[in-house]
Amino acid sequence: MERPNVPESARMRFRARATTRWSDEDNQGVLNNAVYMTLFEEARLAYFRDLLAVNQFPFLLAQTNVLFVAPGRGGAEVEIECATLELGTTSFTQAYRVRDIATGRVWAEAEARLVCYDPTTNAKRPIPTELRAIVAARDGK
Repeated sequence: MERPNVPESARMRFRARATTRWSDEDNQGVLNNAVYMTLFEEARLAYFRDLLAVNQFPFLLAQTNVLFVAPGRGGAEVEIECATLELGTTSFTQAYRVRDIATGRVWAEAEARLVCYDPTTNAKRPIPTELRAIVAARDGK
């Protein structure tokens, strides 16, 4: 399996913070893998709220590739880095990195493909012009 394409932290222009919960740990005492998807989603929500100041977005998650770098823990403050890597015609790719704030240790890196979607036709659609422009301005695409 390929390693996710995640740039150096210096190139990740957006950061969100979150707190993991003690109940997020599995029976092995580490952060359950499903929790990372929620952390990526929270970072994505913060990224687009910051750009668009809305709570609804015209895209769906189509694919995610996650590399678990180190065991995460519940009850920790984390920073999630986020950047858009590529803007296609109907989809775009983002990268994420989850880091424990207290230790600086990276827990996970991921890459996600998001597809713009028309809820009335249930079909993909081109990335809206406004969305393309503001994402390109933030991440230099």
